[in-house]
Amino acid sequence: MAHLPVIVGFGGVNSAGRSSFHHGFKRLVIDQLSSAEQQRTYLSLATLMGLMQFNQDGYQDQEGNDIAVDQVANKFGQHILDHTLLRKIEPNLFDVDNVDINHRVTIDTEPGSTCAFLVPKKSLPNNIPANWTLTELDNDPDRIKVEVQGNMELFFPDTKKAPVQTAGQLPSGFDPGSYYNSTNHPRGLQMTVFSTTDAIKSTGIDWEVIRDLVPPDQVGVYAGSGHGQMDETGGGGLMKALALGKRTSSRQLPLSLVDMPSNFINAYIVGNLGHTGTQIAACATFLYNLELAMKEIRSGKRRVAIVGNSEAPVLPELMEGYRAMSALAEDSRLMSLNKTETITHQHRATSCRPFSENIGFTLSESSQFIILFDDDLVLDTGAQIFGSIGDIFIKADGFKKSISSPGFGNYITLAKAAASVRAILGEKSLRERTFVSAHGSGTPLNRTTESHGLNEIAKAFKIDSWPITAVKCYLGHPLTPASGDQLATALGTWATGILPGIFTLNQIADDVHTSNLSFSQAHVELGINGTDAAFLNAKGFGGNNVTGVALSPQVTSQMIERKHGKKALNSYLKKNESIREAASSYDQEATQGKFEPYYRDSERVLGENDLELTDKYLRVPGYKKEIDLNLENPYPDMDSDAD
Repeated sequence: MAHLPVIVGFGGVNSAGRSSFHHGFKRLVIDQLSSAEQQRTYLSLATLMGLMQFNQDGYQDQEGNDIAVDQVANKFGQHILDHTLLRKIEPNLFDVDNVDINHRVTIDTEPGSTCAFLVPKKSLPNNIPANWTLTELDNDPDRIKVEVQGNMELFFPDTKKAPVQTAGQLPSGFDPGSYYNSTNHPRGLQMTVFSTTDAIKSTGIDWEVIRDLVPPDQVGVYAGSGHGQMDETGGGGLMKALALGKRTSSRQLPLSLVDMPSNFINAYIVGNLGHTGTQIAACATFLYNLELAMKEIRSGKRRVAIVGNSEAPVLPELMEGYRAMSALAEDSRLMSLNKTETITHQHRATSCRPFSENIGFTLSESSQFIILFDDDLVLDTGAQIFGSIGDIFIKADGFKKSISSPGFGNYITLAKAAASVRAILGEKSLRERTFVSAHGSGTPLNRTTESHGLNEIAKAFKIDSWPITAVKCYLGHPLTPASGDQLATALGTWATGILPGIFTLNQIADDVHTSNLSFSQAHVELGINGTDAAFLNAKGFGGNNVTGVALSPQVTSQMIERKHGKKALNSYLKKNESIREAASSYDQEATQGKFEPYYRDSERVLGENDLELTDKYLRVPGYKKEIDLNLENPYPDMDSDAD
């Protein structure tokens, strides 16, 4: 019997704020929330952004003035709205008006003359050019005189204005590395530590308890980043060091590896001895990792999985690369689209326009993680049920005119996902109680190809008006964690009943296919129990297509009850009460700014003598369950009948 992968916790951070308990989601739909929920959302962001803090006397602003909770929106509301989601890139990332560059030029001396300069001996090149003459200085033994006749190549330090100045950044004032000893850690790994901790603590079950419940080899971590860590402390600094005459550090190369988020989680956060690794599939990566975890939990190989991606790509070099591909919404093109000679905050906030007249995507930061249990472990622990993973389908594009051109793969993944929902939930549920979180990158090619694929599938499966959302209009495109953003917002839709509108959709573009699709600029009230499943669609550069099916918490509970019986579910509900209380306690503390990450540098390091090993089991100190070595033959039909 297959095991159901149940989402028992989720967390992270993106330009909307902290993901757990739907805080980030509520920033997207804040105008649709009740007054009390708005206050709670502003409060969460105000403490995250360092605008206020909590102590024994209550909340205070940075000047030490007392602030009542109902005053937060009036005092900080506009600042919070202006410094979350898409906006002008802020100086803590880089100065968009003064990006450091070098001009490479060749100079020539006049005929018969030389160019002379003094230089420290230690700064002389290893290979002295043939047209250089060196002269020792009697009165300055540490320097040498250089005379050049002819031409010489120079680099002149300079700055330029970045042509792309809009991105989805973490909320202003939030520093993910400030919560632990993060010296020399790239930003993407700092975000990993914060986000994984947030996801684990959102479960309401301490990780030490989880470790005691399952053998170490039945835990899996599936996490990575597409570009690696490309800022100065990672791969970016590594690649620039020699060219800029700087020293390469011993950390830059290893910290730049794309699998480093999973390594950090294993070594410093959860002490994982089980499965680890990541798949990379450009913008579809999160769902590729989720598929691995889903299959292993289904089969019984894993009972617990941590799945996620972390990416911090808002860097001058990466943005220049995407700009050179004509992929990004440049300021000049954004002004042309808006028919204006200046660019305002509102223009930047609406730079990503899925399925509307658009010019390119908007790069962003995000780190998203979920915790999966199998359904048996959910019942045993009373873990929360936020939803489950119904199915995931991955297909390539086949032969292509170019690596970036579209293909047929996404039609296959969408069709199989629709057929899977029909098989699991039935025709009526598929047609009337599902919605799509589209890839919706905001590029002209995506709006045509994705809408055509969605529309054709809707027609084939007789879905008259399929609700479509596209959250990149709020959050931008963070590359590998993009579908993590989509999943987190789908969970928010089930919790609130609100499907976020595509708020930048002033007018649907003429080349968008709409006959069987429902696009809305305004938020759509679907009802808290109004849908059964969400389709998460992702299209990765190079032909990586994936469509995932997430099942609602109500459907998940019903499936568990059908499998295990009402008595088992009632027993679960009693256990669940204390779990919810523990989770709520964490949320309250995190909202107050009391966030303590799981980070255990050099703690609990085991030696080879700590291991207890026989031919029947392997036991590791600190882990209650042993690793079973009584394995079955995976190929019984090919058994050689050996002793």
